[in-house]
Amino acid sequence: MSEAVRPGVLYVVSTPIGNLEDISQRAIRILKDVDIVAAEDTRTTGRLLKHLGLTKKLLSYHNYNEARRAPQLLALLNGGKSIGLVTDAGTPGISDPAFEILRLVIENGITVVPIPGANAVLPALVVSGLPLHRFVFEGFLPVKKGRATRLERLKTEERTIVLYESPHRIVKTVNDIRTVLGERRITVARELTKKFEEVVRGTVSEVLTHLESKGPKGEYVIVIAGVNYETGAERLPNN
Repeated sequence: MSEAVRPGVLYVVSTPIGNLEDISQRAIRILKDVDIVAAEDTRTTGRLLKHLGLTKKLLSYHNYNEARRAPQLLALLNGGKSIGLVTDAGTPGISDPAFEILRLVIENGITVVPIPGANAVLPALVVSGLPLHRFVFEGFLPVKKGRATRLERLKTEERTIVLYESPHRIVKTVNDIRTVLGERRITVARELTKKFEEVVRGTVSEVLTHLESKGPKGEYVIVIAGVNYETGAERLPNN
């Protein structure tokens, strides 16, 4: 039996990362029934809602206005409004804005209900061919300051490592991985669930050669073998 949307509750709703068929029936119903949808980009979310046949009041909530918008959303929740929080693609808060509003509403005793769904991390892990039982998600590396330091810290990481990267930095990032982490096994997945989905597996140098020859396009997920992968220590979970 479907639960009714409750007043004064924040619903954190996962949306498709590409293929619109990946949205859940529960997510559709929540988006239909909430009073307000808080969206990273109202235009992107507007197109999704139109595809779903929904018309909703939209408020923007993104990296540049979250400090101002979070208290406004809290006031709406305190006033009994139900809010669905979405990002452009995937799960809010996973390398997308959401932390400020989540922190604020939790501190103020507001109920938060997660509506699970699509994200790019798990699909990339599943198709990587690398160990799945233990992994660490690092999101995007710093663009400049702190980049080398972050990679150095990952040098001794035994778990499988997952990164996000944009098309204009993917070649540099894979190059930096080779320089700092060495010749590991990696998988690079781009445009997951979309028409031009592509998964490339190999050594860092092999993947780098592919990227340089083809020309980077789309959003990327990088999955990197942990430091002990080649010895077999991280290939299977301990029983």
